[in-house]
Amino acid sequence: MLKNARILVTKSELHNFILTYDNCEVSPGPHLNMIVGANGTGKSSIVCAICLGLAGKPSFIGRADKVGLYVKRGCSKGLVEIELFKTPKNLIITREIHVANNASVWFVNKKPSTLKIVEEQIAALNIQVGNLCQFLPQDRVGEFAKLSKTELLEATEKSVGPPEMYQFHCELKNFRERERELEVKKTNFLEKMKQRNERYKQDVERYYERKRHLDLIEMLERKRPWVEYENVRQEHEEVKQNRDHAKEELKKLQQTQSPMTQQIQEVEKQWRNLDIKIKEKTAEIKDTSQRCKQKQDAVEKKDKQIEEIQQALRIKNDEEMDRQKRMHNARKMIEDWQNELNSTGNSENLQPQIDSINNELRQLQEEKANIDGEMSDLRRERENLEREKKRVTDRIVQFNNMMNLKEDKLRGRYRDTHNALLWLRENKDRFKRSVCEPMMLQINMKDNRHAKYVENHISANDMRAFVFESQEDMEIFLREVRDHQKLKVNAVCAPIVSCAENRPSRSVEELHQYGVFSYLRELFDAPHPVMSYLCSQYRVHDVPVGTEKTRSMIERVIQETKFKQIYTAEERYSVRVSAYTNQTISSNTSLRPAQFLTVTVDADERRQLENQLKDINRLFQLRDTQLHTLYERQKGLERKDNELRQQKKERLERKNKRKQLESKISMKHDSLKQMEQDAINLEEESQQTNARIKEINVQKAKLVTELMQLIKNCITLNILKVDLVLQSTTVNSKKNRLESDYKAATVQLRALEVISDLGGKKRVLLEKCKGLMRKARHACNLSPDQEIPKDFQTAFQDLPSTLDEIDALLNEEKSRASCFTGLNASVCFLQYCTCFPLCTRTLGNNKLDSRNNVKERWLTPLKQLVEQINEKFSNFFSSMQCAGEVDLHTENEEEYDKYGIRIRVKFRSNTQLHELTPHHQSGGERSVSTMLYLMALQELNRCPFRVVDEINQGMDPVNERRVFEMVVKTACKESTSQYFFITPKLLQNLTYAEKMTVLFVYNGPFMLEPTKWNLKAFRRRRRQFEQMDQ
Repeated sequence: MLKNARILVTKSELHNFILTYDNCEVSPGPHLNMIVGANGTGKSSIVCAICLGLAGKPSFIGRADKVGLYVKRGCSKGLVEIELFKTPKNLIITREIHVANNASVWFVNKKPSTLKIVEEQIAALNIQVGNLCQFLPQDRVGEFAKLSKTELLEATEKSVGPPEMYQFHCELKNFRERERELEVKKTNFLEKMKQRNERYKQDVERYYERKRHLDLIEMLERKRPWVEYENVRQEHEEVKQNRDHAKEELKKLQQTQSPMTQQIQEVEKQWRNLDIKIKEKTAEIKDTSQRCKQKQDAVEKKDKQIEEIQQALRIKNDEEMDRQKRMHNARKMIEDWQNELNSTGNSENLQPQIDSINNELRQLQEEKANIDGEMSDLRRERENLEREKKRVTDRIVQFNNMMNLKEDKLRGRYRDTHNALLWLRENKDRFKRSVCEPMMLQINMKDNRHAKYVENHISANDMRAFVFESQEDMEIFLREVRDHQKLKVNAVCAPIVSCAENRPSRSVEELHQYGVFSYLRELFDAPHPVMSYLCSQYRVHDVPVGTEKTRSMIERVIQETKFKQIYTAEERYSVRVSAYTNQTISSNTSLRPAQFLTVTVDADERRQLENQLKDINRLFQLRDTQLHTLYERQKGLERKDNELRQQKKERLERKNKRKQLESKISMKHDSLKQMEQDAINLEEESQQTNARIKEINVQKAKLVTELMQLIKNCITLNILKVDLVLQSTTVNSKKNRLESDYKAATVQLRALEVISDLGGKKRVLLEKCKGLMRKARHACNLSPDQEIPKDFQTAFQDLPSTLDEIDALLNEEKSRASCFTGLNASVCFLQYCTCFPLCTRTLGNNKLDSRNNVKERWLTPLKQLVEQINEKFSNFFSSMQCAGEVDLHTENEEEYDKYGIRIRVKFRSNTQLHELTPHHQSGGERSVSTMLYLMALQELNRCPFRVVDEINQGMDPVNERRVFEMVVKTACKESTSQYFFITPKLLQNLTYAEKMTVLFVYNGPFMLEPTKWNLKAFRRRRRQFEQMDQ
């Protein structure tokens, strides 16, 4: 056991860990440990083992999120064992990881333990595998630069600060949090006190406001009786003046009213006489107007009689003209019919012609009946052929459906081949010779149970291959579908000399003794090119197919028949002769189930059906031709029949036409005689009409003379009536004026008659005035002889002067005063005076002396620690001709959760210091800054060891060399802790120290087990090789 107190990790063992190790044991040195190895050899697995073995979580490593994923694939569990130096006995921590439930079993010094106990042991040794300042794995290197200033400060406190520093920091943050809570409570309390003070202040103001309203109400109630008294007094004076004026007016009206009554009576008598005369004239005018209306009606009646007589004469003239016209037309028709009758021959010569036509018609009917019979027979035959054709077509469709099933399988398995098939069907005219579709569609099994033999014998590529008879056609096809359409298809060319008829080497009858029932070719049908290709390429004509009997005696069959390939019920045997030993070698394979050829179509039946369909179509054409011929003959007979019937109709019409003409002529002569007898004497009728019109005109003239006289009388009467109406209107106007004056005088007289009532009212108002005066003095607390005080007079002047205004203001003020309820003067003043001082005082300072003490004990050591880190960090950067500094940064000294460590660096002389961020510096610059910061912590570090994994990957060679030298120099000092530096490569000619340990990691299938590793034997063998070379 190592005795150096600075060594902590003395040994680590790994079993079935990650993808790298079955078994591994690592023994690090006390100072700097350089772990070097190629990528993938398992360097980082050692880092993962240290982290997980020391109770670290998978998230600390940044790889898998479950601990079970760190077990080697294929293993159910893995083991990590870490041995730590501890006085008086080393501490051995073992973690057994189980994949099934993603759980871990812990052991301390080979004894079962729990995770909590392990964590307590690790914490006691100040091991912080989650602190990036102490443990920086490969997958979390980039996270260090992303740490905020606050996170970096906490990580540094935990890593290099005294144990109590981080505790003081946490206490200060808790103090600050409680201060914030107290400040919030203080603010809320002050706000509540201010609101309460404002509420009490408002109550006081409302009390004074209510008092002002009550004072105004009291003053209004004092002024109101005085205003009421003044109103009654003014009313008393007004009543007194009205009474005196009414007495004088009454005397004047009584003197002028007597003569006005006599004038009204005289005017009314004159108006009644004029009204009687107007009524008499109105009656005379009405009578005269009625007589004028009667005469006017009589004149209109005479005019109507004249119109009727003239209308009757016009009607008779029209009737006579129509009769003359009809007589002319009748004579013309008789003349035409007579000419037509004379031109018509004798009807006795037409009967023989009609009889001849009837005989021809009978012959035509017999011939048409024969043709109809023949056409019916042909139609029945055609219907039978249609039924037969439908049956054959349906059967062919069934065969096509089976072919469609095979095509669906082709489309589902070989999409490109199916697309090429569709193109071929549309472009068959582009090929000189016939082209066969893919073999799986062309091969038709006679029994689908035998499909497995064919599918196992023919390769899948040939099963989906197109078969051509011409090489040129095949090249055209492949150029189109492969080169242009980019389809993956196969095509083959049948041999020029047909092999389809090749004979087998032995007849099948000779092979029955071996259980062979057929050759492979006899089990299926295929087009001639396909069969020729299969016979040539696969020799299907010479491949026997047997049964279980064949399999049971297969060795004998092979020896005696010498066949290259033999099929039994479920196996395929391939036979070949060794070129070296000349021995017969056979191999057998199980037959695969058939996939494509299970759908079978009877080719003979299909050909028979197709031939049958052709015969039916030929018979269809023959029967259609016969029907067409008979139809044409039928149409010719129909035309001839129509012609004969037309001739017969014409003969019959000529025969009957003469009789009809003679009858029409006779009837028309009778009608003409009747029209001649109905003649009218227009001259006599005209004379009679004129005589009657003259007589009516004499009567009409007499009536017009009488009408004119009556109109004159009516005009005279209307003039007299108008004169009387004007006189009556004048008298009536005078009468109305007198009556209006009389009524006005009567009203005034009646109004003046109330003078006696005004005296009584005057006495009532006087008593009321006295009572109101007493009430007003009582309201102001005045004696009967006392004057109104000046302060009351001044206050009364500012108040309204009418009762309505006073009452309205009084009601308004009472309503406002009633709104101020619940107010007590003494309570309001007491609360206001008590609350106001509380609101003006502060709640005091809640800062505690203990907080200041903790702050002093935390901040002073922290500043010193940061100064030490800054000094070393700046020195490191100065040695690299760069600049860098570390400082304690905060914006507010009292915000302890905002304190942080700020790293600022400068890699070029012409730039300013910039804060280290994930975005401003390059990846190499961030790696250098991270490494130098960790080196600055190295000598200050109180942690037992530090791990840095592949941090030099982003550095350029110059910076990498400088950083490496600093690491060696710093980590190899006596005062520093153990250091693990993992890298996949190192530069040449680096500086090494005696105290550093270099661990080379190799991995591979030929590695020795750890128990067989002997470094001395290796060195001895190396020296022997060197001596041999010399």
